[in-house]
Formats: sequence, C-alpha cells, structure tokens
Amino acid sequence: MTTIDQLFDIADHVSAEEREWQLKAREFAQTRIAPIIDQAFEDRRLPVELLPEVGEFGAFGMYLHGYGLRGASSVAYGLVALEFEAVDSGFRTALSVQGSLAMGAIYKFGSEEQKQRWLPAMGRGEAVGFFGLTEPQGGSDPSTMLTTARREGDAWVLNGKKRWIGLATIAQVGVIWAKDEEGVVRGFVVPTDTPGFQATAIENKLSMRASLQTEIELTDVRLPLDAILPEAKGLSAPFKCLNEARYGIAWGVMGAARSCLEAAVARSQSRESFGSPIGGKQIIQAQLADMFLEYQKGLLLALHLGRLKDAGKLTYGQISVGKLNNVREAIGIASNARSILGGDGITSDFPVMRHMANLESVRTYEGTDEVHQLVIGRELTGLAAF
Repeated sequence: MTTIDQLFDIADHVSAEEREWQLKAREFAQTRIAPIIDQAFEDRRLPVELLPEVGEFGAFGMYLHGYGLRGASSVAYGLVALEFEAVDSGFRTALSVQGSLAMGAIYKFGSEEQKQRWLPAMGRGEAVGFFGLTEPQGGSDPSTMLTTARREGDAWVLNGKKRWIGLATIAQVGVIWAKDEEGVVRGFVVPTDTPGFQATAIENKLSMRASLQTEIELTDVRLPLDAILPEAKGLSAPFKCLNEARYGIAWGVMGAARSCLEAAVARSQSRESFGSPIGGKQIIQAQLADMFLEYQKGLLLALHLGRLKDAGKLTYGQISVGKLNNVREAIGIASNARSILGGDGITSDFPVMRHMANLESVRTYEGTDEVHQLVIGRELTGLAAF
C-alpha cells in the first residue's frame, strides 16, 4: 500500500468484487504493461500482443451482459480503467475503443445476429474493433459528416474519410458512421477485409505514442443490407457510445494523476536541496497536499458517477462534469509533479512527462474542454451555445 492509499484508500468505498477487478487490473498493468511501456512509447508502438491477455481476464466490454461478457458494475470497469491508465493512457484508450465504443455500439444498436457474430470474439480479445466517427474536417462537430452511405440494389455503398480512429489498422471489424441518402446518420458494421477499406496509422504523434490512431479511407465499400445497425438512427446513437468512453476517462485520468503524484512524493523524500530533502520544505508539502486534494476529489467524483451509472441515473451533463474536471486536474497534477522532479522530470526515468503528453490527447478526444463547458452551460441555463 502506498502513502497515497493510506491517506485515502478507494477500497474502503467499493465492493469486494469491484476491488478484485481493480487488483487484477493492477497486477496486469504493473507486471505486463509497465515493464515495456517506455520502450513502446519510444518506438511509437501499441503493445498489441497484450490485447488477448486483456480478453482472457475479461476486461473488454466487462460491464455488458450476455454473449460471454462479465456483466460487472460500472464502478468495477472504472477501477480497471484507472489501473491501466496509471501505467499509460494509450493502453487504457485501447480498452475504451474496443470495449466501450466498438463493442458498445454493436451491443446497444446491433441486430442479434451482429451481436452473436462479434461480441463474444471481441470480448475474448480474439477480434479487435474500431469506432469510426471523427472526420478530418469535423473534429468535435460530427454534424458536418461527409461520409456517405447509399443504397445500391442489395447493398450499401460507403464513401468517405475518418481520422483519429483507434485500432483500425489491426482490427477485424469496425463501426462506421455515415449519412444515408436522407441525411440521417446511420451505423454500419464493416469487416476490415472488405474491398475499398483502407486504414493507415498516424505516425507523427508526440503524444499517445504507445497507442494506435489511424486515418481511414472508404472507397465504394460495398456491404450487405444487414450490415446496418438497425437501432441506430441519428447522432444520438454515436453520442451514447461516446458517453460510455467519457465515463471511463473520468476514472482513467485519475490513474495517471496517481502515478504522477506517487513519483513526486517519492522524489521529494530522496532529492536533497540546501542540505535536506525537499519534501521537508513547506512549499513542497503545500504543493503535494494540493495535488492530493484534487486527486482525491476527482476519484470521489468518478465513484459518484459510477454509482449513478449503475443505478441508471447518470446524465450527459454529469458525464461532462467528470470528463472536464478530472482531465483538467490530472494535467495540473502532472505539471506540478514535473516541477517537483526538477530537470529529471523531463526524462524517461520518471513517467510524468509521458503522462503529461498523453493527457493532452485525452483532453482533446471524446469532447474538448470547450465542448464540455458548453454542455454544462446548457444544463445550467437551458440555452444551447454550440
């Protein structure tokens, strides 16, 4: 148990089953991901060889029911996300893309045949999935979607581009969102071996380097009529999937914050300046105390959102509060930790600079700070300012 856990231990507030999930995820993250993550970050490589192991212990789509999935609580999923992101945001992102976005879309909106075909294999990590919503010109405004789906005899034909799509170059299947001939956004299950589908990895990232984001080109991709997600009509469908991912982020970034805080506490005890450890200086203790307060508040907020979600009471506005606050505070904690570490804080001897870089991406995806501010503002005023 770390000093941080002694001061505030989340185990005091979760069930035995939820704690078991957390400890299982922590062991996996610390023994399988942590030893290779710095080199993977340097090599700009997602450790894809670990994805089947994630499937083996059941973390993909773990809060979904049936189809061989575990039906765990939303809090349990949040704790797994926290432990994964305590090692690296990129690996937690893979968990989210597969389990919350790709599997979530098929689970919520797919036909029974689509669910039976894909969910068991994806849950086991035997099939990898992606979620194709964002476009190069669209960013946070998917209503500008240019990807089209037209009926042509007994087929749907898709054309367009997607960008910043996780896992697509290694996926066997994905969900592509496109506008039909009436301008309605629909979802389609797209096997990646379909002619006309091409995914290319985005290589020049300075953040999320141990992750996999891609650009997709769809050129006359022909799909059978039953490739459409029958229950998905309009932008509300992909937004429901995005909210699942945003919920996981509220937990995950507190893992990154914990990692940075632990590094700062340990360094404050070992680094000496002016004849004594810097941890004995009032200004350092004040910084550490403030960092811990924001970590604890963020974790309690995530727990509260998880309990609301499990009770079926979590709203879009509340999810935006969690995503906006916790990412913002995690970035602040990482920045303060880097300062306490001094010059060494920018090296790979510590995980802090890697977390700082990754968190800038987390701040951007699944809705920027500004988008979530406007969501919260709409909830407060009843007026949309988008």
